[in-house]
Amino acid sequence: MSIFFSYNGKFYKQGTAVISPDNRSLKFGDGLFETMKMVDGGLELKEYHFERLFNGMKVLALEIPPYFTDIFLENEIIALTKKNKEYQTARIRLMIFRGDGNLNSPDNNLPNYIIQTWPLPGVSKLNSTGLVIDVYPDVRKANDILANFKTNNFLPYALAAIHAQKNNLNDCILLNTNDRVCDTTVANIFIIKDKIIYTPPLKESCIAGIVRRWMIENIRYEGLKIKERLLTVEDVKQADEIFLTNSIYPIRWVKQFQNVEYTNKQIKILYAILTKAL
Repeated sequence: MSIFFSYNGKFYKQGTAVISPDNRSLKFGDGLFETMKMVDGGLELKEYHFERLFNGMKVLALEIPPYFTDIFLENEIIALTKKNKEYQTARIRLMIFRGDGNLNSPDNNLPNYIIQTWPLPGVSKLNSTGLVIDVYPDVRKANDILANFKTNNFLPYALAAIHAQKNNLNDCILLNTNDRVCDTTVANIFIIKDKIIYTPPLKESCIAGIVRRWMIENIRYEGLKIKERLLTVEDVKQADEIFLTNSIYPIRWVKQFQNVEYTNKQIKILYAILTKAL
């Protein structure tokens, strides 16, 4: 475990109380976050991360000061990893939030931030034990201007993760209000059918995942192409292969969804392409 975290540019020991009871992120989920990966001392796909983050801050109507740039935040992150002696690889969580105030009267609209880092062992192989997943049945994700961002009001995902744990699952699929596939608790979902890779479009309420975006923009492999398409639970059942993507573990193979099992022949090829490129 890392020893320090950063709050508005100052280092504190883990466990130090820095948030007041009037904090709007605590009271209303008024903020958003990014989970990033540091590899060889640099932030992986940082341009995508910061673009999503700053777009989200605009949606939340935060007033962004001139100094509050991607370069500023990157330097703050790197400073913390050095403080925690994580010089090569690390998992990073950057949270942005409005600060104190009541529902209709924030003290101000300036961004506050907390950065946390954790050691991250190198992952050089595709998971050999495939994931077992199912559908989270109790909450549907709405399609609105917040849907594609990682907001601090993350209840659908938090509850789905609890459901997965209670039912001995590795992950759960979240559905949108049309009962179509959205994403999972920690990842975007892709299926492969007849050598075509499908993933839900952003209008289906999924998180605008960083690795998801990279794959759509960059994967070029003979006989295998990516398309965005509406997906139902039945589409997932009928898939040849299933995999999940996120910024920490770029590709993870799903072995079983409900009572259906899947292979990973094409996923192995994709994993090799992705890890080599990143």
